[in-house]
Amino acid sequence: MAAHAVDRNSPLPLWAQIQEDLRRRLSAAEFDRAFPGEKALVQQYEVSRNTIREALRALRAEGLVTAERGRAPRLSRPAEIEQPLGALYSLFASVEAAGMRQSSIVRKLDVRADGVIAARMHLEESTPLVYLERLRLAGEEPLALDRVWLPASIAEPLLEADFTHTSLYGELAARTGVRLQGGREQIHAVVPTTTEAEILRCPDRVAAFSIERTGLAAGRCVEWRQTLVRGDRFGFRAEFSARGGYQLGIASAAAPAA
Repeated sequence: MAAHAVDRNSPLPLWAQIQEDLRRRLSAAEFDRAFPGEKALVQQYEVSRNTIREALRALRAEGLVTAERGRAPRLSRPAEIEQPLGALYSLFASVEAAGMRQSSIVRKLDVRADGVIAARMHLEESTPLVYLERLRLAGEEPLALDRVWLPASIAEPLLEADFTHTSLYGELAARTGVRLQGGREQIHAVVPTTTEAEILRCPDRVAAFSIERTGLAAGRCVEWRQTLVRGDRFGFRAEFSARGGYQLGIASAAAPAA
């Protein structure tokens, strides 16, 4: 196996050079399938095992790789976000409850017409809709690609909102006085398209959940949403008993966020 270059005349220690190169290779997704063991890294960089262990120390501390006694280093699996079935849940709140910072990259925020979506919301096909498309992050890693449509007659004030680190429902309540009271969801397992997989940085052979939500307020449809969530970072929870069957979660009395 060809060695990766280290500069033995550099004032930067060998372990620091290797650490920097491993970060570069991690960023380039070179280790998507497997992270090399210490022996392989010794051969690649032509250094001692102690030098490799020192290079890996900070990567382990940052949670980029994991290593246990007697086992080879391996890529850390991103933490999984869990949602209760049957609750008007908040992806925003669930991510932060898991100890990670929730943030979003706003890809699109505008007003448009979409006859198909309007029909799903029981509106005239030409009805103007506010469209918000966000890449939702949990920590530094993509979690979900979120697309939502709302009637512009209600949601136009949202065009002034900064959704980098805030919830849609919180902004909707604060700016328009509209609070979701319930709705319907359909959840399907899907294979992301090539473009979606690239946006979400999905590992090979990882499926996704497609969640379609209709949100209601005062008996009126005020939201249609399609969320594509990485299957390796997201799970659902339901509780059951012999007498009562499945208990599909209880919505909080507090204003929901999403």
